[in-house]
Amino acid sequence: MFLHKDDPACKGSIYTYAGLVAAAARYPAFGCEGDVATRRREVAAFLAQISHETTGGWPTAPDGPYAWGLCFVEEVGCENNACPQYCDAGNQQYPCAPGKTYHGRGAIQLSWNYNYGQAGDALGADLLADPDLVATDSTLAIESALWFWMTPQPPKPSAHDVMAGNWTPSPEDEAAGRLPGFGMTTNIVNGGLECGQPTPPAVEDRVGFFERYTGMLGTDMGEHVYCDQMQPY
Repeated sequence: MFLHKDDPACKGSIYTYAGLVAAAARYPAFGCEGDVATRRREVAAFLAQISHETTGGWPTAPDGPYAWGLCFVEEVGCENNACPQYCDAGNQQYPCAPGKTYHGRGAIQLSWNYNYGQAGDALGADLLADPDLVATDSTLAIESALWFWMTPQPPKPSAHDVMAGNWTPSPEDEAAGRLPGFGMTTNIVNGGLECGQPTPPAVEDRVGFFERYTGMLGTDMGEHVYCDQMQPY
């Protein structure tokens, strides 16, 4: 699935199958609810979203653009705490630690101090004090992504509940075009920039990965794959 994550041009060697298994042990419902097709579809959706977030692919890349998921573990250009703009200084519950930045790290590119703080609370790691753990620990690199995937952040449902069939859209959601399917997970991940508009290249990339992984896992993409008709939260 990830043919090039260990290439010299990538930095994805931190992502391991053992790390995925260890991370999934904390969230036993992941990929384990619904019928077999639903379970496989959820795994494919999760792998597609983290692949886009970490992709090193381009249109003419060897083996195609969708063979380059899990290439990067850290937001390009933000190494060595070079991106201080991801600090919400007004957040008193999860204050930024001196000298640390909270740019994208790990399989979901966890960003902002308040997300590092919440994830750290859930995972039992002080990610506010040491956000680099998300980029250096093979379990936390994926576990942080599964935390995001499995955790509702109202009014947003969890991506897991969307893909497992546990989420029933409210009347407000239905009025906004928000319906269960892969497109809704994109809305949860980055709807403010990618949904409710003509489909941008980023969404095409997410769907391209999803199509690849559903094919490899022997399931279908289901309904509502795109989010152009869904208003973001």
